[in-house]
Amino acid sequence: MTKAERLELQKKKLIEMSRCENELRAQGCKYICGVDEVGRGPLAGPVVTAAVILPADFSILGVDDSKKLTPKKRDELFDQIKEAAVCWAIGRREPDVIDQINILEATKAAMMDAIMSLEIKPDHVLIDAVHLKDLTIPQTDIIKGDANSVSIAAASILAKVTRDREMVEMDAIYPGYAFASNKGYGTRAHYEGLVKKGPCPIHRKTFL
Repeated sequence: MTKAERLELQKKKLIEMSRCENELRAQGCKYICGVDEVGRGPLAGPVVTAAVILPADFSILGVDDSKKLTPKKRDELFDQIKEAAVCWAIGRREPDVIDQINILEATKAAMMDAIMSLEIKPDHVLIDAVHLKDLTIPQTDIIKGDANSVSIAAASILAKVTRDREMVEMDAIYPGYAFASNKGYGTRAHYEGLVKKGPCPIHRKTFL
């Protein structure tokens, strides 16, 4: 595939992923917020959420579900999205809270924090496969939203890079679990660290 062909595919992808946002704008919505999370499955570390409002003329190519992108590409898009966004915010819940209220409720609480922290109140919120019953703003939960909505995909990148960078820092504070490479997920090196050292303060006790 040539560079021109790849570029054309990325342009088509952006148009497809902007369909939901454009439909809402046609209905009169100006500020459409995408929300996503990262860190529901790991054995350690926080669950991190992001909320982002993109401008109507958002044109950055390559935005996709963060799991489909390389770390280098995520880092590039992280800076580009922050610069282009109307506004964005991060929410989080720590392991002790996850243990107290369960991961789904912790995720929802972190999502609410991110939305409420935005400098501009959204007219509509698009969320990846989660419904927030306490949210008074109109919302739409989209199955595989991070692959089908550019706003949710952008939020997934912001959340993923934020959490990954923190887990690299945690590796220096709590060595022996390979957090820098596994980001808290249950890899062989992580389990070996647990056998040798036992859990550290950022482990989720209910996950072990």
